[in-house]
Amino acid sequence: MSAPRIALGGVVRTWDGAERTGLNAAYLHSICAVGGVPVVLSPLIGPAYAARALDGMDGLVLTGGGDVDPAWYGSDPSPRADPPNRERDLFELALFAAARQRELPILGICRGIQLMNVALGGTLYQDLPSERPGVVDHNRPGARTDRSHAIRLALGSLAAEALGNSDLRVNSFHHQGIRDLAPGLVPTGWSEDDLIEAVEGAKGQPWMLGVQWHPEEMHADARAPERGLFRALVEQALSAAASVDS
Repeated sequence: MSAPRIALGGVVRTWDGAERTGLNAAYLHSICAVGGVPVVLSPLIGPAYAARALDGMDGLVLTGGGDVDPAWYGSDPSPRADPPNRERDLFELALFAAARQRELPILGICRGIQLMNVALGGTLYQDLPSERPGVVDHNRPGARTDRSHAIRLALGSLAAEALGNSDLRVNSFHHQGIRDLAPGLVPTGWSEDDLIEAVEGAKGQPWMLGVQWHPEEMHADARAPERGLFRALVEQALSAAASVDS
């Protein structure tokens, strides 16, 4: 069987006077390292063509980035929240809906876990330091690979199985997080201040996993446990594709 094609939600940025679209290369390195073929899907495609953009894809990664518009979960914007990007929100909400309908395996990372939660009816803390102060600095300055705080994972959870451990330290740079968990999501990971750090789909549902940290940044270390998250996604994509072909 050929290598599975993994769709990744992209971003649009203005750089050097031109509008450009793409994605942090760390995500592509992470997929390539475990035998997948990464395909970046730009928000410029638009929500009307999101489902078409997933044609031929075997899995989906909802990537990190800016804050999800609080209007999607019925809240007024906090002055400490980043300006929303409705173009990206609409595109990724449509991607997520189409991927779920097709029962594709889905991995959400940082903003991705937040978008999953909002799409399914949950809410977010718009600014953790002001709305939920705690002992953990979830946005500590430093290198993107710095393991800044500990998390614990439920034994037997998708995340624990993929990472090969139920306790580890993770890199963390975010100021939002899950407040009210959406129906249909199961919490399986927590930080030391009990913020939800990992979720998965309910039992019997297609494979879906979200993590609040940035495993893609560990791609250069072949021994890093985070590689297991991407390996699990690719394995699920292979399995799903095989069942369709059979």
